[in-house]
Amino acid sequence: MAADPEPRWFKSSYSGGSGTECVECAYVSRSALIRDSKHIDGPTLGVQLSAWSRFIDSVRRDLQQSS
Repeated sequence: MAADPEPRWFKSSYSGGSGTECVECAYVSRSALIRDSKHIDGPTLGVQLSAWSRFIDSVRRDLQQSS
């Protein structure tokens, strides 16, 4: 059985780029991995992709309503 490839991490387009308070995400099979961009060797949170998608949709709706 082949090993899973390394996750391809990315930061949000809303990231300030100053190195503070950023999260990174990577998609693997049916999961989303989330980590603190300042501590890439630290803990990683894994959630079902469907739950992550609902979370992102909810955040987008809240942002649209507040603008």
